[in-house]
Amino acid sequence: MNIYAISDWHLSIHNPKPMDIFGGAWENYAEALTENLNNTLTDNDILLIAGDISWAMQLENAQPDLDFIASFKGSKVILRGNHDYWWKSVSAVRSAVGKGTYVIQNDCVKIGSFIIAGSRGWTEPDGTAESEKIYTREVLRIKMSLDAAQKIRQEGDKLIVMTHYPPFSNPQKSTPVTEAITAANVDAVVYGHIHGRNYKKRITHCINGIPYYLTSCDILENIPLKIF
Repeated sequence: MNIYAISDWHLSIHNPKPMDIFGGAWENYAEALTENLNNTLTDNDILLIAGDISWAMQLENAQPDLDFIASFKGSKVILRGNHDYWWKSVSAVRSAVGKGTYVIQNDCVKIGSFIIAGSRGWTEPDGTAESEKIYTREVLRIKMSLDAAQKIRQEGDKLIVMTHYPPFSNPQKSTPVTEAITAANVDAVVYGHIHGRNYKKRITHCINGIPYYLTSCDILENIPLKIF
């Protein structure tokens, strides 16, 4: 069993949206992503998708994108991103996903000896009361997912945290999120949200011995990143 991650697919199968307006990395990206996933995944593997799954505004319009994800081999674990406006009810999303697709939101799922926990996350506060309120709430949600994971964790299990927003703005500075992750003895962290050519040389950071992987598909050139 291998664990791969690649996020921020920004699919729009129901109402095609040209993504190449965001740069050359997005030209024919869905085709490249499909080819690379088909050439990589086996039925025993796990694929982590840390948010920004679909441009759709309503769940029914995101259905073709969820079906597309379900078509790949192995187990798929998805998380809500900031652009996933169609994701209004986690129970509705769980009813809509196809076989082999798992949904996490402030909780966790165990597949074999791997536990994947997570929440959407948020950017660090910018000094306003509103940003502080949202960030505090999201930190609590990350802790909820970690608590859920610890309740089912057994000796030898690997714990992976998945969050859409980066857990830090500066990897040299601790945050409430990285502190909670360290305290929970997490084995790896996967996140997305960030795009751009400048990040390609900094896709992995190590904080307190824990690797943090940036997995946005344009940065990975549509090639899933092996985590374990």
